[in-house]
Amino acid sequence: MTAAPLYQQIKQYIVDQIESGKWSVGQRISTELELTEQFSVSRMTVNKAIRDLVTQGKLERKPRLGTFVCQTQDKAESPLLDIRNIALEVAERGKRYSNKVLVQSQISADEKIATQLGVMRGSKVYYSEIIHYADEMPIQLELRWVNPEHAPDYLKQDFNQQTPTQYLFEACPLSAIEHSVEAVMLDESKRQQLNLQEYEPCLLLNRRTWSGNYLVSSALLYHPGSRYKLSSTVNL
Repeated sequence: MTAAPLYQQIKQYIVDQIESGKWSVGQRISTELELTEQFSVSRMTVNKAIRDLVTQGKLERKPRLGTFVCQTQDKAESPLLDIRNIALEVAERGKRYSNKVLVQSQISADEKIATQLGVMRGSKVYYSEIIHYADEMPIQLELRWVNPEHAPDYLKQDFNQQTPTQYLFEACPLSAIEHSVEAVMLDESKRQQLNLQEYEPCLLLNRRTWSGNYLVSSALLYHPGSRYKLSSTVNL
């Protein structure tokens, strides 16, 4: 007997129906009442299962009509061995790019940030926190620290008009990058910012960039695992 929570069992049942082809794209699924009776659970449990799948892009609610199977969406994709402007990536996929700037300020570097950015602890550094969207769906949470010595006008930029990547490309021509990727579980605040459920996976890309011999920027880029993928191509 499975130990999975009831709402997870219902989610898996719905996914199985979709993947087997029993419920095809555009088809209305069983109603919440029907699923409540089928699984002998509360309406709240069924509602949570459906909400999770709506968030993941597998189902779509239509007021007064019901809940329908969605067309499978392609994941957003970024190269792992290079840096591209996320606004261009989104536009090239035929989506509408937008962002929300949460923080854009000067802070004092603690020991961790000082190490990451190659400055002395207590140094003044620039910090920004931005959510990037494709068709109003969050696909990346960007936390970035910048050395003011090499990008002095960083805080003057309107990042609703150009992304930090675009500005840094122009202000500090890229000479080297450092990437590492890990799977992480997020705290509640970051889950809300990326519209993730509690146990939904997240990809964290750690990135540092150099211009000439100078370390300019350190960033943490969080991506919903269900909506984003990282790729690389190596020519041998």
